[in-house]
Amino acid sequence: MAMQMEDMILVSVDDHVCEPPNMWDNHVPASWKDRAPRLIHKDGDVDVWTFEGKQIPNVGLNAVAGRPADEYGMEPTSLKQLRKGCYDIDARIDDMNVNGMLGSLCFPSVPGFVGELFAKQVKENNEVELATTMLRAYNDWHIDEWCGTYPGRFIPLALPMMWDPQLMADEVRRVAKKGCYAITFPDTPGGLGYPSIHSDHWDPFWQACSDEGTIVCIHIGSGTGMNLQDTIAPIEVMISSTPISLYNCAVELVFSQALRKFPDLKIALSEGGTGWIPYCLERMDYVYEHHNAWTLYSFPDGKMPSDIFREHIITCFIDDAVGVATRDLIGIDNITWECDYPHSDTTWPVAPERLWESVKGISDEEINKITYQNTMKHFKYDPFQHIPKDQCTVGALRAQASHVDVTPMGGKGGKSPSDYNLGYATVGDIIKQMSTAFSTPFEDKTSA
Repeated sequence: MAMQMEDMILVSVDDHVCEPPNMWDNHVPASWKDRAPRLIHKDGDVDVWTFEGKQIPNVGLNAVAGRPADEYGMEPTSLKQLRKGCYDIDARIDDMNVNGMLGSLCFPSVPGFVGELFAKQVKENNEVELATTMLRAYNDWHIDEWCGTYPGRFIPLALPMMWDPQLMADEVRRVAKKGCYAITFPDTPGGLGYPSIHSDHWDPFWQACSDEGTIVCIHIGSGTGMNLQDTIAPIEVMISSTPISLYNCAVELVFSQALRKFPDLKIALSEGGTGWIPYCLERMDYVYEHHNAWTLYSFPDGKMPSDIFREHIITCFIDDAVGVATRDLIGIDNITWECDYPHSDTTWPVAPERLWESVKGISDEEINKITYQNTMKHFKYDPFQHIPKDQCTVGALRAQASHVDVTPMGGKGGKSPSDYNLGYATVGDIIKQMSTAFSTPFEDKTSA
């Protein structure tokens, strides 16, 4: 009998956590606790994290799951405006169940995608011990508490010590002993002031990842940031163009020496989508054949750039019918799925319905590869050690979530993102909203 939507097993390789107020309590050594980040409540009904004099808010589009779409924006938020599943592990499991989703890999919010909140302490103040202590504490919280509370439901993801590739390598090996086989890295290290991936600077890190079977997760915007150049452009320009920014990253990786030196290295292009990949592969192959006679660049064993891509690069999509239709050109064994909860692009709580529209015409074998089997293989993830497989389907999980309310949370506060003088919200409107989140003073020192 052919698979039905309720039979799918869904594992997302790109979701996000809004860190809870007590996350540092159990993992920062006593001598450093007074310097750990903390959440405070500001005038204007806003919660922000503070660290070494800096403010780090959760801004609107980062945590809008459950909010009516006409109330989206980029204003700083308070916890009471967020769906509890954004920051509470028990509520997150409820939200995963009601979405029919078995597993999740969660990127950070407060530290930045590659822990730049802590790395800046090294760049600006040479506070190596502070940065190292806080980053390790974050990783331990994420692995032991956020992921460890519900075995089988999460894929742990570590942050790197970007300021020192040997420390990065050491952390890869340390967290691998704790069962974590994924770590972040920026799409363009130079965008954060670090050496090129074409140098040998990162070799200790690549070596450790290769040795441990740790996959390197490169999230959109992690080095290049967002496309904010034209302030009167509709905000749709930024949101539409950000995923394909990983096109450049993919080409850089394929032509880098890292994938030659470390043939077992795997890279995931997180939240990058898949529809653009067939053209990228075609273009790289054409350029290589057309120009290598004079550039003298060569791949070993007669391989083409597209071969290198398929051997090393893992892709994912949220809602990408074009990618599914061209799956043979991409490589079916390299495609994974994501939900992006609680960001504004998420398909929660109807992810199965949205995904089914794209995959219902393909074989059961291909559906299973995309929805969970490829992820299990590449991320060394085996939920069935903890949960019977027949309890992992969309239908079985949703049956556990009859108590979960998915009614949109309207009227929870927040400001309009724009005055709409041009008839629509602009990039400039969003910059203005975000700037207040990082710069306004705070008086109330009470923890949220």
